[in-house]
Amino acid sequence: MGGWLVTRYADVAAALRDPARFSNAGRVHYLLDQLTPEQRAGTDLLQRHYAVGVGHADPPEHTRLRRLLTPLFQPQRLAALTARVQAVVDQLLDAVAGRDAFDLVAALAYPLPAIVVLEFLGAPPADMDHFRRWALDINGLFAGGGRLRPEAVAVAQSSLVEMRAYLDDLIAERVRNPCDDVISLLAADATRDRLDMAELVSTCVTLFVAGHETTTNLIGNGMVALLRHPGALAQVRADSGLMAPAIEEMLRYDAPVARAWRLARADVELGGRLIRQGQMVLLMLGAANRDPDQFADPETFDVTRTENRHLGFGYGIHFCLGAPLARIEAPIAIGTLLARFPALALDESRPLRWRHDIALRGVETLPVTTGGIAHV
Repeated sequence: MGGWLVTRYADVAAALRDPARFSNAGRVHYLLDQLTPEQRAGTDLLQRHYAVGVGHADPPEHTRLRRLLTPLFQPQRLAALTARVQAVVDQLLDAVAGRDAFDLVAALAYPLPAIVVLEFLGAPPADMDHFRRWALDINGLFAGGGRLRPEAVAVAQSSLVEMRAYLDDLIAERVRNPCDDVISLLAADATRDRLDMAELVSTCVTLFVAGHETTTNLIGNGMVALLRHPGALAQVRADSGLMAPAIEEMLRYDAPVARAWRLARADVELGGRLIRQGQMVLLMLGAANRDPDQFADPETFDVTRTENRHLGFGYGIHFCLGAPLARIEAPIAIGTLLARFPALALDESRPLRWRHDIALRGVETLPVTTGGIAHV
């Protein structure tokens, strides 16, 4: 897989909180450098794109960019989105209320976070299918381990060209006519020289790609876990106060992001192994979340779990910026779904289809049945 696999909770957490020795910067270039000159030809945009941005920087650059972005995700700002999230959920579930069966990913888990994050950024939700394709293509670059598939590189490069051209036009429009959205606020930072245009575009790509994929997988994986554990499902239905710990248990039990990755900046010992400077370190968040040294009965899906310092949103300075937004969307989506479809169940006649991706863990489709019962 082209890197060290780190699976114990203590080792994964130690690496995540140590950016001085485990670096985000240069990771994509490390992968691209392994390609042949012919395979690497035409990847100039990928190289420039991943040279900047909050997700690909170490301090002090990361500190500067994170400081600009953090106010956008403050609880008071996100709390104003609660009513909008509920309205979107209601609208999406209205569309399937009369059906005996539907695909939960297509009906809710994908469109909800896509609509919300696009409105948050300031892009038209009508364009969400374009963004979805771009995000899947760009994320496909990292579906393997510490090596790239040449065919995935070409697809990612093509979609990144399209997405950046779209964002360039949108940013230019927001500079001319600012609104109360993230792109307008970041564009204002760019005009004040607090953020350059390359960083702005890279950050917008990161916010969309990260802002909907994680929540889509959280809702999908979480509902698979609930529907496969009828006892836990009954507990959550009976006690709405269990929704918050249930969401955290979903993040632990089947992590939406299963793998983080870093480059060793120096020779370093981790878990009794010597990792050499420049080597790739693949931090398996999903495995760490099942570590019996950290979690009691880790293979048990327990919605009443209280000691739950999971790594579902990462850890350290790169802890997921959008975690507060996901923690608003997922309880509303799942709570409303359970209330409106009291007989909801997995459609056993149609197998689940999981993504073939080591980094992003999620179902591509989630067929469910309603028993013909739906509440308005």
